[in-house]
Amino acid sequence: MELTLPNQYDFVPRYFRLAIANVLSNIMVPLANLVSIIFLGHLEKIQHLSGVALAGSFLNFLYLILIFLRMGTTGVTAQAVGRNDREGVLLIGLRNGLIALVIGIVLILLQYPLGELAFDLLDVAQEIKLSGQAYFHTQIWGSPAVLLNFVLIGWFLGLERNNLVLLLSVIGSGAKITFDYVFIIYLDWSSTGAGVSSAISQYLLLLVGLIFLCREIQGSEVPAIVGKFWNPSAFKAILTLNGNIFISNLAIMFTSLTFNYEGTQMGVTIYTQNALLFQIFSLSLYFIAGLGYGTETLVGNFKGQGSAQQLRPLASVSVATALLVAVFFGGVCVLFPGNVFGLLTNHNEVTETINSFTPWLLLTIIFGSIGFMLDGYFLGLAEGQTLRNVSLTALVVGFLPTDFTAIKFFSNDLLWLALSLFYAIRMMMLGLQLPRTFESDVNDGSISLPALEESLASPLTIKEKHQKMLVETLEISQNDAG
Repeated sequence: MELTLPNQYDFVPRYFRLAIANVLSNIMVPLANLVSIIFLGHLEKIQHLSGVALAGSFLNFLYLILIFLRMGTTGVTAQAVGRNDREGVLLIGLRNGLIALVIGIVLILLQYPLGELAFDLLDVAQEIKLSGQAYFHTQIWGSPAVLLNFVLIGWFLGLERNNLVLLLSVIGSGAKITFDYVFIIYLDWSSTGAGVSSAISQYLLLLVGLIFLCREIQGSEVPAIVGKFWNPSAFKAILTLNGNIFISNLAIMFTSLTFNYEGTQMGVTIYTQNALLFQIFSLSLYFIAGLGYGTETLVGNFKGQGSAQQLRPLASVSVATALLVAVFFGGVCVLFPGNVFGLLTNHNEVTETINSFTPWLLLTIIFGSIGFMLDGYFLGLAEGQTLRNVSLTALVVGFLPTDFTAIKFFSNDLLWLALSLFYAIRMMMLGLQLPRTFESDVNDGSISLPALEESLASPLTIKEKHQKMLVETLEISQNDAG
């Protein structure tokens, strides 16, 4: 018997094709970083591994904050594709690319004060600090390429070029591993070599991405694009969307950093247990992020087409998929804690009691996974303000009060409760916003980038347009009456 899907679910094969390609491309990043750690870990002096890990944590934090350049590109690109707005598709990528380039250049110019701030806040041995600074001041030169790659990846995702995104991820990760071997092992440049490797691999990835970008643009389109590129209201709309996403990301990162910092105050064993648990949480989110990219693309596409009736089934499939992935990751840790965490460490004092915190890990993964999947949904609608409000509310109402209580009672269970509440509140608030988006495009409350541009335009200009339409309607009525 042949199994057929109802019409409203005919997107499911398309969704999972996107999801599989996105997940595979997403996990290339931690795998390539793992190989770098292995190379550094086999050097004679361990400070190179420690220094790169220290500087890498700061750079990862910086780039995760700036990931809004990708998040703010995919959904609006997919909307333009759905509207069949060819010029809009190209202009979105180019305008976001200019913003990424400017931010990347600013990071290079500010690398010394940023580096001093990062390392002066941490009390580490001088040799570790020197290795970390060597990595930081070489890797930072690749920041324009990193940020431009965010935009390119986001743009290609919006076009549903997921196989291309996977190819780019393989090229970037393969180049990084190759250059790591050359500069770290063969040339023995240690932490400096790790930074050079990261920067060069990002520029190589950018070059390949630009080649594919040029293949997307026809020569006849260039004059029209150049003439419309500089549009202040369009840039203001992009910055408004990206600014809201930035604030949401900042709230999430602040929560994670605070959670990890409070863990360090509870002793080495508790901190190590939390670090291992958080690694599983982070790994699960790499998978969820890949699934969320597919949701974001399809939501944007349906929004651009005016197919609001597809949003409800898409949300159902996306949330159910996220829940299954979350239960798998969290459930394995709850059922087999010794096997899972025994792979990560052989210290019995850590693994013997870690099972008392695995139920918290399961809850956090479930809440976080569904929440991040819904992030992709609302990013597809270009609702940056929704993500901003939800993340700030979860931080202020859920995390901070419980975190203060955890500090007062010196309780790791309360600390995990604080983290769980943050993600639970985000999940519930985003879920409560879903029903209004299932209505018609006129009343769904979401906003496309062109509509945002119009709302940021001069009120007088909009009023004049409405008056002109009214006059034209009256003239037509008078002519008909005559």
